[in-house]
Amino acid sequence: MKLIKVSKSEKLRTLSENPYFDELSDDILKEISIHTELREYRRGDVLFWEGDVCAGLHIIESGSVKLYRISPQGRQYIIAILTEGATCNEVPAFDGGTNPVNVEALETTRVWVVDAQLLLKLVKAYPEFALKVLSKFGQNLRNFVGKVSEMAFYQVTHRLARLITELPTDGVRPHWTQEQLAARLGTVREVVSRSLKELETSGAIRIEGRRIQIVDEDILHQWTQPDA
Repeated sequence: MKLIKVSKSEKLRTLSENPYFDELSDDILKEISIHTELREYRRGDVLFWEGDVCAGLHIIESGSVKLYRISPQGRQYIIAILTEGATCNEVPAFDGGTNPVNVEALETTRVWVVDAQLLLKLVKAYPEFALKVLSKFGQNLRNFVGKVSEMAFYQVTHRLARLITELPTDGVRPHWTQEQLAARLGTVREVVSRSLKELETSGAIRIEGRRIQIVDEDILHQWTQPDA
Protein backbone atom coordinates (compact mmCIF):
# COMPACT_ATOMS: atom_id res chain seq x y z
CA MET A 1 0.00 0.00 0.00
CA LYS A 2 1.20 3.51 -0.72
CA LEU A 3 -0.25 6.93 -0.03
CA ILE A 4 -1.06 9.10 -3.05
CA LYS A 5 -0.49 12.83 -2.80
CA VAL A 6 -3.65 14.69 -3.83
CA SER A 7 -4.91 18.27 -3.74
CA LYS A 8 -7.57 19.56 -1.38
CA SER A 9 -9.86 20.18 -4.37
CA GLU A 10 -9.66 16.51 -5.35
CA LYS A 11 -10.65 15.48 -1.84
CA LEU A 12 -13.55 17.94 -1.79
CA ARG A 13 -14.77 16.70 -5.18
CA THR A 14 -14.78 13.09 -4.03
CA LEU A 15 -16.58 13.87 -0.78
CA SER A 16 -19.20 16.10 -2.42
CA GLU A 17 -20.08 13.31 -4.90
CA ASN A 18 -20.46 10.59 -2.26
CA PRO A 19 -23.99 9.82 -0.96
CA TYR A 20 -22.84 10.09 2.65
CA PHE A 21 -21.49 13.63 2.30
CA ASP A 22 -23.16 15.23 -0.75
CA GLU A 23 -25.54 17.41 1.29
CA LEU A 24 -23.03 18.69 3.84
CA SER A 25 -21.84 22.30 3.87
CA ASP A 26 -18.51 23.33 2.37
CA ASP A 27 -17.09 24.05 5.83
CA ILE A 28 -17.88 20.54 7.03
CA LEU A 29 -16.48 19.02 3.84
CA LYS A 30 -13.25 20.95 4.33
CA GLU A 31 -12.98 19.56 7.86
CA ILE A 32 -13.55 16.02 6.59
CA SER A 33 -11.00 16.45 3.80
CA ILE A 34 -8.27 17.05 6.39
CA HIS A 35 -8.92 13.54 7.72
CA THR A 36 -9.18 11.87 4.31
CA GLU A 37 -6.36 10.17 2.40
CA LEU A 38 -5.96 8.33 -0.90
CA ARG A 39 -4.31 4.90 -0.82
CA GLU A 40 -3.18 2.71 -3.71
CA TYR A 41 -3.11 -1.09 -3.60
CA ARG A 42 -1.76 -3.63 -6.06
CA ARG A 43 -3.65 -6.74 -7.11
CA GLY A 44 -3.73 -9.23 -4.23
CA ASP A 45 -3.05 -6.62 -1.54
CA VAL A 46 -5.37 -6.83 1.47
CA LEU A 47 -6.91 -3.47 2.35
CA PHE A 48 -7.87 -4.71 5.81
CA TRP A 49 -8.54 -7.91 7.72
CA GLU A 50 -11.64 -9.11 9.53
CA GLY A 51 -11.35 -8.40 13.26
CA ASP A 52 -8.84 -5.55 12.91
CA VAL A 53 -9.51 -2.03 14.19
CA CYS A 54 -11.40 -0.01 11.58
CA ALA A 55 -9.40 2.74 9.87
CA GLY A 56 -12.47 4.41 8.42
CA LEU A 57 -14.97 4.56 5.60
CA HIS A 58 -13.51 3.32 2.28
CA ILE A 59 -14.54 4.86 -1.05
CA ILE A 60 -13.34 3.14 -4.23
CA GLU A 61 -11.78 5.75 -6.52
CA SER A 62 -10.68 3.30 -9.24
CA GLY A 63 -10.17 -0.44 -9.67
CA SER A 64 -12.12 -3.14 -7.83
CA VAL A 65 -12.06 -5.13 -4.59
CA LYS A 66 -13.70 -8.23 -3.19
CA LEU A 67 -15.27 -8.46 0.26
CA TYR A 68 -15.00 -11.95 1.71
CA ARG A 69 -15.03 -14.08 4.85
CA ILE A 70 -13.37 -17.40 5.63
CA SER A 71 -15.40 -20.30 7.05
CA PRO A 72 -14.08 -22.47 9.95
CA GLN A 73 -13.28 -25.09 7.28
CA GLY A 74 -11.17 -22.59 5.36
CA ARG A 75 -13.62 -21.95 2.50
CA GLN A 76 -13.68 -18.42 1.15
CA TYR A 77 -17.10 -16.82 0.71
CA ILE A 78 -17.21 -13.69 -1.46
CA ILE A 79 -19.80 -11.28 -0.12
CA ALA A 80 -19.49 -8.64 -2.83
CA ILE A 81 -17.36 -7.23 -5.62
CA LEU A 82 -17.09 -3.44 -5.45
CA THR A 83 -15.96 -1.08 -8.20
CA GLU A 84 -15.48 2.65 -8.74
CA GLY A 85 -17.71 4.87 -6.59
CA ALA A 86 -18.74 2.18 -4.11
CA THR A 87 -18.18 2.46 -0.37
CA CYS A 88 -17.38 -0.24 2.16
CA ASN A 89 -16.69 -0.79 5.86
CA GLU A 90 -19.58 1.45 6.89
CA VAL A 91 -20.61 -0.66 9.88
CA PRO A 92 -17.38 -0.44 11.94
CA ALA A 93 -16.78 3.12 10.75
CA PHE A 94 -20.01 4.21 12.41
CA ASP A 95 -20.46 1.76 15.30
CA GLY A 96 -16.87 1.80 16.52
CA GLY A 97 -16.43 -1.98 16.19
CA THR A 98 -13.85 -4.04 14.31
CA ASN A 99 -13.87 -4.88 10.59
CA PRO A 100 -16.56 -7.51 9.81
CA VAL A 101 -14.94 -8.74 6.56
CA ASN A 102 -11.66 -9.05 4.69
CA VAL A 103 -11.14 -6.85 1.62
CA GLU A 104 -8.66 -7.60 -1.18
CA ALA A 105 -7.76 -5.65 -4.32
CA LEU A 106 -8.59 -7.50 -7.56
CA GLU A 107 -6.40 -5.12 -9.60
CA THR A 108 -4.48 -1.91 -9.04
CA THR A 109 -6.99 0.02 -6.94
CA ARG A 110 -7.12 3.46 -5.39
CA VAL A 111 -9.25 3.96 -2.30
CA TRP A 112 -10.17 7.04 -0.29
CA VAL A 113 -10.22 6.46 3.49
CA VAL A 114 -12.17 8.82 5.76
CA ASP A 115 -11.07 8.59 9.40
CA ALA A 116 -13.50 6.61 11.57
CA GLN A 117 -13.15 8.79 14.67
CA LEU A 118 -14.11 11.88 12.70
CA LEU A 119 -17.19 10.13 11.33
CA LEU A 120 -18.41 9.33 14.83
CA LYS A 121 -18.01 12.99 15.78
CA LEU A 122 -20.00 14.07 12.72
CA VAL A 123 -22.87 11.73 13.61
CA LYS A 124 -23.10 13.30 17.08
CA ALA A 125 -22.73 16.88 15.85
CA TYR A 126 -24.96 16.95 12.76
CA PRO A 127 -28.43 15.31 12.84
CA GLU A 128 -28.80 15.61 9.06
CA PHE A 129 -25.65 13.55 8.60
CA ALA A 130 -26.86 10.95 11.12
CA LEU A 131 -30.12 10.61 9.15
CA LYS A 132 -28.20 10.01 5.92
CA VAL A 133 -26.19 7.29 7.65
CA LEU A 134 -29.40 5.65 8.90
CA SER A 135 -30.88 5.77 5.40
CA LYS A 136 -27.82 4.09 3.88
CA PHE A 137 -27.78 1.47 6.62
CA GLY A 138 -31.44 0.77 5.87
CA GLN A 139 -30.62 0.18 2.19
CA ASN A 140 -27.76 -2.14 3.11
CA LEU A 141 -30.00 -4.11 5.47
CA ARG A 142 -32.64 -4.57 2.75
CA ASN A 143 -29.95 -5.87 0.38
CA PHE A 144 -28.72 -8.27 3.05
CA VAL A 145 -32.24 -9.63 3.65
CA GLY A 146 -32.60 -10.10 -0.11
CA LYS A 147 -29.40 -12.16 -0.28
CA VAL A 148 -30.45 -14.35 2.64
CA SER A 149 -33.85 -14.95 1.03
CA GLU A 150 -32.21 -15.81 -2.29
CA MET A 151 -30.00 -18.46 -0.68
CA ALA A 152 -33.01 -19.92 1.12
CA PHE A 153 -35.44 -20.03 -1.81
CA TYR A 154 -33.34 -20.45 -4.96
CA GLN A 155 -31.26 -23.42 -6.15
CA VAL A 156 -27.66 -22.82 -7.25
CA THR A 157 -28.45 -22.74 -10.99
CA HIS A 158 -31.15 -20.12 -10.40
CA ARG A 159 -28.82 -18.06 -8.20
CA LEU A 160 -26.05 -18.32 -10.79
CA ALA A 161 -28.41 -17.11 -13.52
CA ARG A 162 -29.42 -14.17 -11.35
CA LEU A 163 -25.76 -13.35 -10.67
CA ILE A 164 -24.95 -13.41 -14.39
CA THR A 165 -27.79 -10.99 -15.16
CA GLU A 166 -26.42 -8.60 -12.52
CA LEU A 167 -22.87 -8.54 -13.91
CA PRO A 168 -21.81 -5.31 -15.67
CA THR A 169 -22.18 -5.22 -19.45
CA ASP A 170 -20.06 -2.09 -20.12
CA GLY A 171 -16.71 -3.80 -20.59
CA VAL A 172 -15.83 -4.22 -16.90
CA ARG A 173 -17.46 -7.63 -16.45
CA PRO A 174 -15.25 -9.45 -13.92
CA HIS A 175 -13.40 -12.58 -15.11
CA TRP A 176 -14.35 -14.86 -12.24
CA THR A 177 -13.05 -18.39 -11.89
CA GLN A 178 -15.46 -21.19 -11.00
CA GLU A 179 -13.97 -21.14 -7.49
CA GLN A 180 -14.78 -17.43 -7.19
CA LEU A 181 -18.32 -17.95 -8.49
CA ALA A 182 -18.78 -20.79 -6.00
CA ALA A 183 -17.56 -18.61 -3.16
CA ARG A 184 -19.90 -15.82 -4.22
CA LEU A 185 -22.86 -18.22 -4.30
CA GLY A 186 -22.01 -20.07 -1.09
CA THR A 187 -21.41 -23.43 -2.78
CA VAL A 188 -18.51 -25.47 -4.25
CA ARG A 189 -16.79 -25.43 -7.66
CA GLU A 190 -18.23 -28.76 -8.81
CA VAL A 191 -21.80 -27.52 -8.33
CA VAL A 192 -21.06 -24.28 -10.20
CA SER A 193 -19.51 -26.28 -13.05
CA ARG A 194 -22.69 -28.35 -13.40
CA SER A 195 -24.87 -25.23 -13.23
CA LEU A 196 -22.84 -23.46 -15.92
CA LYS A 197 -23.15 -26.50 -18.18
CA GLU A 198 -26.90 -26.60 -17.51
CA LEU A 199 -27.28 -22.95 -18.47
CA GLU A 200 -25.12 -23.42 -21.57
CA THR A 201 -27.03 -26.53 -22.69
CA SER A 202 -30.31 -24.63 -22.37
CA GLY A 203 -29.00 -21.98 -24.78
CA ALA A 204 -28.95 -19.17 -22.19
CA ILE A 205 -25.19 -18.61 -22.15
CA ARG A 206 -21.97 -19.57 -23.91
CA ILE A 207 -18.65 -20.15 -22.13
CA GLU A 208 -15.55 -18.85 -23.93
CA GLY A 209 -12.48 -19.40 -21.80
CA ARG A 210 -13.27 -17.62 -18.54
CA ARG A 211 -15.85 -15.35 -20.17
CA ILE A 212 -19.57 -15.89 -19.83
CA GLN A 213 -21.47 -14.64 -22.86
CA ILE A 214 -25.25 -14.20 -22.67
CA VAL A 215 -26.74 -15.84 -25.78
CA ASP A 216 -30.46 -15.60 -25.05
CA GLU A 217 -31.65 -13.13 -22.40
CA ASP A 218 -35.19 -14.56 -22.37
CA ILE A 219 -33.96 -18.06 -21.55
CA LEU A 220 -31.57 -16.69 -18.94
CA HIS A 221 -34.41 -14.70 -17.38
CA GLN A 222 -36.47 -17.88 -17.11
CA TRP A 223 -33.61 -19.45 -15.16
CA THR A 224 -33.67 -16.57 -12.67
CA GLN A 225 -37.11 -17.71 -11.51
CA PRO A 226 -37.33 -20.40 -8.79
CA ASP A 227 -39.65 -22.57 -10.89
CA ALA A 228 -37.39 -22.53 -14.00
